[in-house]
Amino acid sequence: MAGSEFDYEGTLEACAAGDRAAFKRLYQQEAGQLLGLAITLLGRRDQAEDCLHDALLKVWVNAERFDRSLGSGRAWIYSILRYRALNQLRGRKQLVATDDGFINDMADEAAQAEELADARSSARQLRACLRLLERPRRHPILLAFYRGLTHDQIAVRLSAPLGTIKGRIRAGLRALQECLQP
Repeated sequence: MAGSEFDYEGTLEACAAGDRAAFKRLYQQEAGQLLGLAITLLGRRDQAEDCLHDALLKVWVNAERFDRSLGSGRAWIYSILRYRALNQLRGRKQLVATDDGFINDMADEAAQAEELADARSSARQLRACLRLLERPRRHPILLAFYRGLTHDQIAVRLSAPLGTIKGRIRAGLRALQECLQP
C-alpha cells in the first residue's frame, strides 16, 4: 500500500482502541522507513534497531495521545522516532551522524542535493517540500532535525538572533505541514 493511500490517522486511532491488527499494519507500512531514518540519525544499525523498538512501543502505548487536528499521523510517528534517536545521541553526548556537507548542500539547493537526499531517505514528498522552502527557513530545520541542535545552538551557528531562528523554524514547519497535507 502506498504511503499516500495508507490511513495513518485511522490506524493510530485503532491502535488507541487496542487493535493489534492495526498496529501490525502500521509496523508493516513504516518499519523499514523508520529503521532507515534511525540508522541515518544514529549511525549504527544495532542502536537504530533498539531505537525503532522503543519508538514503536511508545507509539502503541501513547496512541490515544495522537490528535489528528494537530497534524498527520505519519508525522507524529516519525517525530517519536526522531526524539528517541536524539535522546540516545544526547545520552552518549554525540551529534547526529549526518555530515555538515549534506546539511549545507540541502540548504543551498546544490545540484547534488537531491541525490544526497535520495541516498539517505526515500521520502520524496518531504524532500520536494523542503526544496520549496527558502534557505533561511530550510537550513535551521535541517540543522535541528539532522544535527539535533537546539534553537540556541542554531542561532549561534547561523549568527542570527534566537527569536529570528525560532520564527523561521516555526514558519518553515508550518509551510512543510501545509505542503505535506494530502
